[in-house]
Amino acid sequence: MSIESQVLNIAKDSKAASKELSNLSSKKKKDVLIKMSTELLNYAQLLKQENENDLENAKEKGLSDAFIDRLTLSDSTIQSMAEGLRDVAALPDPVGEVTRMWRRPNNLLVGKVRIPLGVIGIIYESRPNVTADAAGLCLKSGNAVILRGGSEAINSNLAIARILQDVIQKEGIPKEAIQVIPITDRAAVNEMLKLEDYIDVIIPRGGEELIRFVVQNSRIPVIKHYKGVCHIFVDESADFSMAEDIVINAKVQRPGVCNALETLLVHKDIASDFLPSMIQKLQDRGVEIRGCPRALQTVPSVKQANEEDWYEEYLDLILSVKVVDGLDEAISHITRYGSLHTEAIVTSNYENSQRFLKEVNSSVVLVNASTRFNDGNQLGLGAEIGISTTKLHAFGPMGLEELTTCKFIVYGNGQIRS
Repeated sequence: MSIESQVLNIAKDSKAASKELSNLSSKKKKDVLIKMSTELLNYAQLLKQENENDLENAKEKGLSDAFIDRLTLSDSTIQSMAEGLRDVAALPDPVGEVTRMWRRPNNLLVGKVRIPLGVIGIIYESRPNVTADAAGLCLKSGNAVILRGGSEAINSNLAIARILQDVIQKEGIPKEAIQVIPITDRAAVNEMLKLEDYIDVIIPRGGEELIRFVVQNSRIPVIKHYKGVCHIFVDESADFSMAEDIVINAKVQRPGVCNALETLLVHKDIASDFLPSMIQKLQDRGVEIRGCPRALQTVPSVKQANEEDWYEEYLDLILSVKVVDGLDEAISHITRYGSLHTEAIVTSNYENSQRFLKEVNSSVVLVNASTRFNDGNQLGLGAEIGISTTKLHAFGPMGLEELTTCKFIVYGNGQIRS
């Protein structure tokens, strides 16, 4: 069978399964998710064996240690996957929630109710834990899911999917509600992106190159973010100790994630007092600093930043530093170089904090807190399927609610339109 036919059949089966999923009770979904969690732990040894095949292939290809770390299914990773499914099970079910009701002058009662999106296609790289996370979120929100992971994780992804499929099939749910495309050829992605009659939305997760490929080739709506060029502006009224803690956490805790700090903006009136200590503490933690000319005047030992640095998502222990005249220049810099992902201000000036919140146009804007909080779990969504910097449908972390849409419902008693 051709790749085109295989992918088409998977999509058709998902479409059929989505109709049954949308009618599952909240209790049924909760019970199934808990059983899925238990089975992942029961089959942990099998998962590690399949994952070892992927790891051996990755090492033979000379992939980086960081890549292999993301690919590895350790006992703790499997435990986290299982706990994640239980966390999703415990969340309120958004499907069927009536969000508004109002009565018209002609006595029609109009409302809006949450419904699943239908079939969600997820295209992702390296991390096999995404397979379980995405499957759980989609099941809870009543959506069928088609998962296309990277070729480097094919054995791990298929093993996870088989375990989850066995559980839902035993519970009377079509196993096609959770599917992994078993084809490593990139042509499978191209075929998937054509199937607008069967797949309702595509969510790519991975590097900028992958996401741009998906956007350029998809006939299906794509929810995405290209990269996270995240900023922190330290205002002239900032508490220095607080600012240092926030900057270090945002840059150093996990530098390879999309909500890590990439550019530090500092008010000119405090630069000479704040930057020497701040930069020293970052350098003590292995951070390379690339500064603007005014930053170099204050700390001559740092490297000079170039224009490309302000656009850069380093995903590494590298930080750009720019001294700005004030809030206006900070906002202007973020507007020009930012990626609509995450921005923060450290300040004790209420008016400046409110201006920053209002005028900075990113999916999450924070006052006196680390950029690392742009995360569904950290913001109280329970879990997320990704972070969107598009504005149609979702903006920011996508939890269960963002995996639904609303339809109108209308109650009448014989009204006709004149």
